Parts: sequence; C-alpha cells; structure tokens
Amino acid sequence: MKFYVCIKQVPDVNAPLQIKDGQLIQDADRNILNAYDASAVEEALVMKEAHGGEIEVVLIGPEKAKETIRKALAMGADSGSHILTTGDENLDSYSYATLLAAFFKDKEYSYILCGKQSQDTDAGLTGSMLAELLGVPYATNAVGLEVANSSMLVKRQGDTGQELLEVPSPGLVTCSNDMNDPRIPNLKGIMQSKRKPVDTIPVNDLGVDISGENVKTSVISFEEKPTREPGKKYEGEPDEIAKQVAQLLDTAENVI
Repeated sequence: MKFYVCIKQVPDVNAPLQIKDGQLIQDADRNILNAYDASAVEEALVMKEAHGGEIEVVLIGPEKAKETIRKALAMGADSGSHILTTGDENLDSYSYATLLAAFFKDKEYSYILCGKQSQDTDAGLTGSMLAELLGVPYATNAVGLEVANSSMLVKRQGDTGQELLEVPSPGLVTCSNDMNDPRIPNLKGIMQSKRKPVDTIPVNDLGVDISGENVKTSVISFEEKPTREPGKKYEGEPDEIAKQVAQLLDTAENVI
C-alpha cells in the first residue's frame, strides 16, 4: 500500500502571542507539526506495520518548514515532498487543495491521509476540497482505520455517534487527533530521518495560479475577543431568586 500524508507546520498554540495594529504576532521559532496531521502520520505507520507498504509525507510551506518534514520522517515515514513557498503567499484552504491536487494528479496511491483541521486556525476544508478536485471517495473526522481487502473501513465520529464507512482505493481520509497517540521519535529515528529523501518542488513548478480566483478567503485583521460584562449574583431564598430571574428575563433585552 502507498500512503501519502499531507502535513502542515503550524505555530505552537501554547507559545505567547499578541495582537498589534490588527496583526497577529507569534514566536517565529515556536513551530510544530500540526497535531491532527501527526495523528494521520501515526495511523499510516500503524497500517504499514500491519500490512506493509510505503509512506510519503507532503508539505506546503517555506524553507523553514522542512524541519517539520524531518519530524514526520523521524516518526517513521519513508520519504517526503516539500512544495516550497516563499512564505509571503496568501494561501487558504482552497489554494492549498488546488496545489495538492496539482501535485497528486500524476501520482499513484492507495490512500491520502490528512489531518481533519489545522490546530492554529481550526480551518478544516482542505482535505474535502482535495478529494473533490481529485475525484476520489473520502471520509472525514476518522477515529479508526482498518484495512479490509481492497478497501478501508473508516470509523468516523459523527454529530450523534460513530459511523462505519467503507472507502475504496484510491481514496482520502481526514483524521481526528482522537484517533491515537502519535509516537515520539527516538534517537535512532531522528538519525535515520537525516538520510531519508526529501524532494523539493518550487511552488511555481506546479503550474497553479495561487492568486485571484484560487484564493477564496483572506484575513483582514485580528482583534482581541470582546470582554463580557460580569454576571449578576442573586442572594436570598430560592423562591425569591426565581421571581427576580423571571422578571429579568421578561423585561431585559438581549439576555437570551
């Protein structure tokens, strides 16, 4: 089986940040592998260990993002592809999906795995858009995978419970971080990762216009979450408190 896992380098959400003049300022040295993508890498490794095969990770990002590819290789992935950007591009979910679709158009694979969302912005449409652009079946928010003959049984978390879907090959699955606990690379894995191949592809070589219609959304500015007025505490007997609350609900505006 050949797995491709789409990964992303994101800012560490635990790092300090501030908003200044509508811009989000983060620690440029605190970047990590997106947690949802790490779960996708881990699940591909579990599948490979059980059934054999090959795992290649794919990342779109600037030169510095190559260290995140090495993290996935240290976990156990076999190779990587780095779609190299300058870091100044304005990329949204659709433009990421369009670039990945151009990358995958001449590739053969059993399954593409993606994290279900990005932990920094919580954007989670790239995987679904990529499946549509490639014309392959897909399942989202997977919490378990199992190979069954030439298909993949996907246990996904729905709004009211879990569902079991069969996704034929080639297909795409987006993975929840509730799926597993991604392994921590050991020293041997870290040393081996330095010798594993990483193919660098300048973003312009994909022949995709990542401006204009291929960017559907853009961030105008950031601002602090507005403060809320403190709650009001009532004291006294329950019956009396209930009357006061009922009167408040009856007369006050914008309470509910």
